[in-house]
Amino acid sequence: MGLKRTLQFILNHPLNKNNKLGALTRFVKWQIRARLNTAPVVHQFTPKAKIFARKGLAGVTGNIYCGLHDFEDMSFLLHFLRRGDLFLDIGANVGSYTILASGHCEADSISFEPVPVTYKLLQENVRLNKMESRVTALNVAVGSSEGTIPFTSSFDAINHVAKTRDDKTIDVPIGVLNHLIGERNPHLAKIDVEGYETEVLAGGSEVLSKPSLKAIIIELNGAGANFGYDESKIHDTLLGYGYKPFRYDPFARTLFPLDTFGHLNTIYIKDLPFVTERIKSAKKIEILGQAI
Repeated sequence: MGLKRTLQFILNHPLNKNNKLGALTRFVKWQIRARLNTAPVVHQFTPKAKIFARKGLAGVTGNIYCGLHDFEDMSFLLHFLRRGDLFLDIGANVGSYTILASGHCEADSISFEPVPVTYKLLQENVRLNKMESRVTALNVAVGSSEGTIPFTSSFDAINHVAKTRDDKTIDVPIGVLNHLIGERNPHLAKIDVEGYETEVLAGGSEVLSKPSLKAIIIELNGAGANFGYDESKIHDTLLGYGYKPFRYDPFARTLFPLDTFGHLNTIYIKDLPFVTERIKSAKKIEILGQAI
């Protein structure tokens, strides 16, 4: 993301709109700090959770600039999950969502991150928040079959399955969601696998059918076309399992039904009354001095 787009994102973020000067100050301070000190910095993510920040980790620095990088989706997770729930973080990267789920909400998590270097950063964040008893971190990709698969390893938060093997890719193990989850009963899943969502769902029929799984946050941004997948079919698949798409307003704690999926992440919900009661009754959380 170029500087202009980055600044536009920061200044238009819902948690920055009323304090753009503060947002710019955080941006400048981090840029200076990252250049003067390459060592990891502990960032207070929420009142109950922390995350290691390093230069080059765009997904983490977005939380420094904006409080919650993915405002609607992260807020939904924070309002929905409870202690004892199970969260699936499929495409965990360094663990931002896992930290919110298991560090702040004290839910259990199964977190999947296939790139070894990134997986080690995920493990560091688990230890930082003393979440070892609540988080099962797996160094594996998720798809429709088991084996190994070529993967990029130099694109930070947007590493992805590679179409071919070359000297810039690595081979990673890949597993099937149904087998990896087994008899456990998740309540919320986040799927962010840079276009490989079709394959994840193809191996997750039993998980998608579980009554416990009430909501799925899934990225459908057109990247599936890189693998020849039509993401409208993902929408149809989720409808077939009883999920419907919604947009979330964290300040109002309100879910708005959508006719189709959004251009980035979309929240699919099954059992709307249950989910609505959860988000309405959640305790408020202070992020960047604002209660959500």
